Amino acid sequence: METILIVDDDAHIREILRYKLVEAGYKTIEAGNGSEAIEQFTNLAPDLLILDIMMPEMDGTEVCREIRQTSTTPIIFLSSKDEEIDRIVGLELGGDDYVTKPFSPREVVARVKGILRRVQTINALPVDSEPGEENELTHGQLRLDLDRYTTYWAQEEVALPATGFNILKTLMSRPTKVFTREELMDGAYSDRRIVSDRTIDSHMRTIRKKFADVGGDPIENRRGVGYIMTACD
Repeated sequence: METILIVDDDAHIREILRYKLVEAGYKTIEAGNGSEAIEQFTNLAPDLLILDIMMPEMDGTEVCREIRQTSTTPIIFLSSKDEEIDRIVGLELGGDDYVTKPFSPREVVARVKGILRRVQTINALPVDSEPGEENELTHGQLRLDLDRYTTYWAQEEVALPATGFNILKTLMSRPTKVFTREELMDGAYSDRRIVSDRTIDSHMRTIRKKFADVGGDPIENRRGVGYIMTACD
């Protein structure tokens, strides 16, 4: 049984999410602030966090930043803000998804299921196979190790969240094709749920910033159409 850590200073929100997640077959633990969340995460090692951004003492972005120093455990952000900059910041810090309050508990559960399904797929990949065509994608200086879900630019590792990796993998599958946002959604989200264009664009900004930090620029925006790979020279 997978364990979900629900972090929110609103006890009513925690209760709603706990009820729906338990109903869906998950075990839940809770934290009412950021400091408690770090303690619970360290001691109990949950499989996924649902993390509110706006909290007293230590907000969700600080919690995410600290967790990402040692762990790639999936994080879904909750926030009462719907500004694009908040989405970008959350994704850049390593969040895997973003839900704006007020939300549908069923939607949150669906997103939890989708993310954990992807994690199970990743964990099922072989870790002892030799590099080769079947488990790597390369394009110029860009390389994806599909077995270990890692990304490299000119031999330097670029840390991407799972959703960003899946977007890049979709683009690299046909590097001369312009992919629409809908096609990238299908490649990034195995549960085929609907996300907004803004979410895909936010992920793109995160990916491009990560590569810019190591001197790379692998993606080009074709205005009004979608995205395509650059030459990656």
